[in-house]
Amino acid sequence: MQYSLSTQIIALAGLCQALKLVQSVARSTDTDKAALSVILNSVAVIDAQEPLQIYGDSVANLQTGLQLIVDQLGDKPQKDVELTRYIVGVLALERKLHKTPANMNKLGGKLQHLERQLQHFSITDDNMLANLADIYSDCISSLGGRIQIYGQPDLLKQPSVQHKVRALLLAAVRSAVLWRQAGGSRLNFIFKRRKLVAQAQQMLAQLPSSSL
Repeated sequence: MQYSLSTQIIALAGLCQALKLVQSVARSTDTDKAALSVILNSVAVIDAQEPLQIYGDSVANLQTGLQLIVDQLGDKPQKDVELTRYIVGVLALERKLHKTPANMNKLGGKLQHLERQLQHFSITDDNMLANLADIYSDCISSLGGRIQIYGQPDLLKQPSVQHKVRALLLAAVRSAVLWRQAGGSRLNFIFKRRKLVAQAQQMLAQLPSSSL
Protein backbone atom coordinates (compact mmCIF):
# COMPACT_ATOMS: atom_id res chain seq x y z
CA MET A 1 0.00 0.00 0.00
CA GLN A 2 1.17 3.54 -0.76
CA TYR A 3 3.27 5.18 1.93
CA SER A 4 1.95 8.71 1.51
CA LEU A 5 0.08 11.53 3.19
CA SER A 6 -2.87 11.19 0.81
CA THR A 7 -3.23 7.50 1.70
CA GLN A 8 -3.06 8.38 5.39
CA ILE A 9 -5.88 10.87 4.87
CA ILE A 10 -8.03 8.32 3.04
CA ALA A 11 -7.49 5.84 5.88
CA LEU A 12 -8.15 8.44 8.59
CA ALA A 13 -11.31 9.60 6.81
CA GLY A 14 -12.53 6.00 6.66
CA LEU A 15 -11.77 5.57 10.35
CA CYS A 16 -13.57 8.78 11.36
CA GLN A 17 -16.55 7.98 9.15
CA ALA A 18 -16.93 4.47 10.58
CA LEU A 19 -16.89 5.82 14.12
CA LYS A 20 -19.33 8.62 13.29
CA LEU A 21 -21.68 5.89 12.08
CA VAL A 22 -21.15 4.07 15.40
CA GLN A 23 -22.42 7.22 17.13
CA SER A 24 -25.39 7.40 14.77
CA VAL A 25 -26.38 3.75 15.18
CA ALA A 26 -26.08 4.01 18.97
CA ARG A 27 -28.45 6.99 19.10
CA SER A 28 -30.97 6.59 16.27
CA THR A 29 -32.68 4.05 14.04
CA ASP A 30 -32.38 6.49 11.13
CA THR A 31 -28.94 5.60 9.72
CA ASP A 32 -27.89 6.26 6.13
CA LYS A 33 -27.87 2.76 4.61
CA ALA A 34 -25.72 3.80 1.63
CA ALA A 35 -23.07 5.27 3.95
CA LEU A 36 -23.25 2.15 6.09
CA SER A 37 -22.75 -0.05 3.04
CA VAL A 38 -19.68 1.86 1.82
CA ILE A 39 -17.90 1.61 5.16
CA LEU A 40 -18.83 -2.01 5.87
CA ASN A 41 -17.83 -3.15 2.39
CA SER A 42 -14.32 -1.82 3.08
CA VAL A 43 -13.80 -4.76 5.44
CA ALA A 44 -13.95 -7.27 2.60
CA VAL A 45 -11.58 -5.42 0.25
CA ILE A 46 -8.34 -7.21 1.08
CA ASP A 47 -6.12 -6.86 -2.00
CA ALA A 48 -6.83 -3.31 -3.20
CA GLN A 49 -4.33 -1.87 -5.67
CA GLU A 50 -5.27 1.70 -4.74
CA PRO A 51 -6.46 2.89 -1.31
CA LEU A 52 -9.63 4.48 -2.69
CA GLN A 53 -10.78 1.08 -3.99
CA ILE A 54 -11.36 0.14 -0.36
CA TYR A 55 -14.07 2.81 -0.11
CA GLY A 56 -15.90 2.34 -3.40
CA ASP A 57 -13.24 4.03 -5.55
CA SER A 58 -14.55 7.53 -4.84
CA VAL A 59 -13.35 10.41 -2.65
CA ALA A 60 -16.99 11.53 -2.46
CA ASN A 61 -17.75 8.41 -0.41
CA LEU A 62 -15.43 9.78 2.30
CA GLN A 63 -16.71 13.36 2.38
CA THR A 64 -18.05 13.05 5.93
CA GLY A 65 -14.78 11.56 7.17
CA LEU A 66 -12.69 14.26 5.48
CA GLN A 67 -14.79 16.98 7.11
CA LEU A 68 -14.38 15.25 10.47
CA ILE A 69 -10.58 15.38 10.08
CA VAL A 70 -10.80 19.13 9.51
CA ASP A 71 -13.15 19.59 12.48
CA GLN A 72 -11.21 17.35 14.88
CA LEU A 73 -7.63 18.32 13.98
CA GLY A 74 -8.19 21.89 12.79
CA ASP A 75 -8.48 25.12 14.75
CA LYS A 76 -12.21 24.74 15.44
CA PRO A 77 -12.57 25.15 19.24
CA GLN A 78 -15.39 22.64 19.66
CA LYS A 79 -14.16 19.06 19.29
CA ASP A 80 -16.15 15.84 19.52
CA VAL A 81 -14.48 14.37 22.60
CA GLU A 82 -16.41 11.11 22.33
CA LEU A 83 -15.29 10.60 18.73
CA THR A 84 -11.68 11.31 19.73
CA ARG A 85 -11.96 8.70 22.48
CA TYR A 86 -13.24 6.15 19.98
CA ILE A 87 -10.39 6.93 17.54
CA VAL A 88 -7.78 6.49 20.27
CA GLY A 89 -9.41 3.20 21.34
CA VAL A 90 -9.53 1.77 17.81
CA LEU A 91 -5.91 2.71 17.06
CA ALA A 92 -4.88 0.99 20.31
CA LEU A 93 -6.83 -2.14 19.34
CA GLU A 94 -5.22 -2.20 15.90
CA ARG A 95 -1.75 -2.05 17.48
CA LYS A 96 -2.64 -5.04 19.66
CA LEU A 97 -3.94 -6.90 16.63
CA HIS A 98 -0.77 -6.12 14.66
CA LYS A 99 1.32 -7.60 17.48
CA THR A 100 -0.75 -10.80 17.62
CA PRO A 101 0.00 -12.87 14.47
CA ALA A 102 -2.41 -15.67 15.46
CA ASN A 103 -5.35 -13.25 15.51
CA MET A 104 -4.18 -11.58 12.29
CA ASN A 105 -4.12 -14.95 10.52
CA LYS A 106 -7.52 -15.91 11.91
CA LEU A 107 -8.92 -12.55 10.80
CA GLY A 108 -7.50 -13.00 7.30
CA GLY A 109 -9.18 -16.37 6.94
CA LYS A 110 -12.52 -15.06 8.11
CA LEU A 111 -12.36 -12.07 5.75
CA GLN A 112 -11.67 -14.32 2.78
CA HIS A 113 -14.78 -16.33 3.69
CA LEU A 114 -16.70 -13.05 4.04
CA GLU A 115 -15.62 -12.03 0.54
CA ARG A 116 -17.17 -15.22 -0.83
CA GLN A 117 -20.39 -14.67 1.11
CA LEU A 118 -20.76 -11.20 -0.42
CA GLN A 119 -21.27 -12.83 -3.80
CA HIS A 120 -24.67 -13.95 -2.48
CA PHE A 121 -25.66 -11.44 0.23
CA SER A 122 -25.64 -7.68 0.78
CA ILE A 123 -23.21 -6.42 3.42
CA THR A 124 -26.13 -4.85 5.30
CA ASP A 125 -28.10 -8.12 5.44
CA ASP A 126 -28.86 -9.05 9.04
CA ASN A 127 -26.91 -12.31 8.79
CA MET A 128 -23.89 -10.53 7.32
CA LEU A 129 -23.97 -7.92 10.09
CA ALA A 130 -24.07 -10.72 12.65
CA ASN A 131 -21.09 -12.38 10.92
CA LEU A 132 -19.11 -9.13 10.96
CA ALA A 133 -19.94 -8.66 14.62
CA ASP A 134 -18.73 -12.18 15.40
CA ILE A 135 -15.46 -11.56 13.54
CA TYR A 136 -14.87 -8.42 15.58
CA SER A 137 -15.63 -10.18 18.87
CA ASP A 138 -13.56 -13.27 18.03
CA CYS A 139 -10.48 -11.67 16.49
CA ILE A 140 -10.25 -8.15 17.92
CA SER A 141 -12.20 -7.34 21.08
CA SER A 142 -10.92 -10.63 22.55
CA LEU A 143 -7.49 -8.94 22.67
CA GLY A 144 -8.71 -6.70 25.50
CA GLY A 145 -9.19 -2.95 25.73
CA ARG A 146 -12.85 -3.02 24.71
CA ILE A 147 -14.35 0.28 23.62
CA GLN A 148 -17.19 1.65 25.72
CA ILE A 149 -19.97 2.85 23.41
CA TYR A 150 -22.31 5.65 24.48
CA GLY A 151 -25.84 6.12 23.19
CA GLN A 152 -29.49 5.37 23.87
CA PRO A 153 -29.62 2.48 26.41
CA ASP A 154 -32.78 1.01 24.87
CA LEU A 155 -31.12 0.87 21.45
CA LEU A 156 -27.83 -0.52 22.70
CA LYS A 157 -29.68 -3.44 24.30
CA GLN A 158 -30.97 -4.58 20.91
CA PRO A 159 -28.93 -7.42 19.31
CA SER A 160 -29.33 -5.90 15.83
CA VAL A 161 -27.84 -2.60 17.02
CA GLN A 162 -25.02 -4.39 18.82
CA HIS A 163 -24.23 -6.23 15.58
CA LYS A 164 -24.10 -2.97 13.61
CA VAL A 165 -21.87 -1.31 16.20
CA ARG A 166 -19.40 -4.21 16.26
CA ALA A 167 -19.45 -4.44 12.46
CA LEU A 168 -18.62 -0.73 12.23
CA LEU A 169 -15.85 -1.11 14.81
CA LEU A 170 -14.41 -3.87 12.62
CA ALA A 171 -14.52 -1.45 9.66
CA ALA A 172 -12.83 1.20 11.81
CA VAL A 173 -10.03 -1.25 12.64
CA ARG A 174 -9.71 -2.03 8.93
CA SER A 175 -9.12 1.69 8.28
CA ALA A 176 -6.66 1.80 11.18
CA VAL A 177 -4.69 -1.02 9.51
CA LEU A 178 -4.51 1.06 6.31
CA TRP A 179 -3.43 4.10 8.37
CA ARG A 180 -0.51 2.16 9.83
CA GLN A 181 0.43 0.64 6.46
CA ALA A 182 0.55 4.15 4.98
CA GLY A 183 2.98 5.33 7.66
CA GLY A 184 0.44 6.80 10.07
CA SER A 185 1.30 6.93 13.77
CA ARG A 186 0.30 8.76 16.94
CA LEU A 187 3.13 11.24 16.38
CA ASN A 188 1.48 12.33 13.12
CA PHE A 189 -1.37 13.86 15.11
CA ILE A 190 1.19 16.05 16.90
CA PHE A 191 3.80 16.89 14.29
CA LYS A 192 1.82 16.59 11.04
CA ARG A 193 -1.56 17.85 12.22
CA ARG A 194 -1.62 20.90 9.95
CA LYS A 195 -0.48 18.85 6.95
CA LEU A 196 -3.25 16.33 7.59
CA VAL A 197 -5.85 19.10 7.82
CA ALA A 198 -4.54 20.83 4.68
CA GLN A 199 -4.64 17.57 2.71
CA ALA A 200 -8.19 16.84 3.87
CA GLN A 201 -9.28 20.38 2.92
CA GLN A 202 -7.67 20.00 -0.50
CA MET A 203 -9.52 16.74 -1.15
CA LEU A 204 -12.80 18.30 0.00
CA ALA A 205 -12.25 21.28 -2.31
CA GLN A 206 -11.96 18.92 -5.28
CA LEU A 207 -15.41 17.49 -4.68
CA PRO A 208 -18.27 18.95 -6.73
CA SER A 209 -20.43 21.24 -4.63
CA SER A 210 -24.07 20.22 -4.39
CA SER A 211 -26.66 22.69 -5.60
CA LEU A 212 -29.77 23.36 -3.54
